[in-house]
Amino acid sequence: MNCLTNVSRSYSALPSLCTFKCKSTNYPIFVNMKGLVICTDLRKSCVVKATSSPTPSANTEDAKDEEKSDVYSTNMTEAMGAVLTYRHELGMNYNFIRPDLIVGSCLQTPEDVDKLRSIKVKTVFCLQQDSDLEYFSVDISAIREYASTFDDIQHIRAEIRDFDGTDLRVRLPAVVSKLHKAVNRNGGVTYIHCTAGLGRAPATALAYMFWVQGYKLNNALSLLLRNRKCFPNMDAIKSATADILTGLRKRPITLTWNGDDCSTVEVSGLDVGWGQKIPLTYEEKHGSWILHRELLEGRYEYKYIVDGEWITNTYEPVTPANKDGHINNYIEVVDKDPESISAVLWKRLGADDFDITTNEREIIKQFLDEYPDDE
Repeated sequence: MNCLTNVSRSYSALPSLCTFKCKSTNYPIFVNMKGLVICTDLRKSCVVKATSSPTPSANTEDAKDEEKSDVYSTNMTEAMGAVLTYRHELGMNYNFIRPDLIVGSCLQTPEDVDKLRSIKVKTVFCLQQDSDLEYFSVDISAIREYASTFDDIQHIRAEIRDFDGTDLRVRLPAVVSKLHKAVNRNGGVTYIHCTAGLGRAPATALAYMFWVQGYKLNNALSLLLRNRKCFPNMDAIKSATADILTGLRKRPITLTWNGDDCSTVEVSGLDVGWGQKIPLTYEEKHGSWILHRELLEGRYEYKYIVDGEWITNTYEPVTPANKDGHINNYIEVVDKDPESISAVLWKRLGADDFDITTNEREIIKQFLDEYPDDE
């Protein structure tokens, strides 16, 4: 039984009756006089408790949660390039992707553990970082402590940075390895969640279906999107697939900013995301700021930050202007031999129907089995 996802509200003329429209199914939903929300799509039915006659303090808290949800949804839409909405104040929401696999939003209270146990969830797989939990004031310690009192459910964390495709790509092998081992250990139904259940969680579920459960990538994506409106990062999944098959091979790169008329030079983007910065080292002998780094194969965008000013380096390749008019530097980390296994694999990644062979699937499964746990 699936929980209510994104809804839009329109009040009827009767003060005791509200109607909603479920954005994922387009079916009308009604709130009756007892405060029960009833979805008219019986195939994806759900019942949740609606709050009536809230106190002034409750109204204040609801307003704060709604404001946080608005900001989060805006940031998510801008970062992911798709219109996505998350309403934290409506509580946990989720969808069954397969009978044994659920993708959803974050647990908010220890009572959510009971809800998941009631639908036979054996593994709760949390992808949130501490900063995500703090933003919506989620007490993860209380949730984990409560879950630990039961022997039929396990709460596991495997953090991925929100809105960061590069961190998702880098972390997916370790994260899916931990997920794979937990599912083998616990069996039953697995609940994968991030904050909204719209980016990191569906991407992790998709990679698991692709690497472990034997789906073709496009077939897994179609199944996922039929059951939940979300926006998994396909490029990150494809790149992580190539990373595993090439042995997580890295190549050295060097970035240079010429000039001694500044006091600090940093780089953002690359493999750390736009929310992080890497300092360059000044080499007086050459009068240049230098960054030596090893990167997994692929294409990376970045930008210099010189004395606090974000700027591109005109001596390094730049991207065309994006829809907001921004231009970045970029670097392609590739095998110079076009006939190498690595180069051929990366070329295959560009195909719309990209898939892996039986032998490649076995290599990935062995990798996931042998990857060391990070906890």
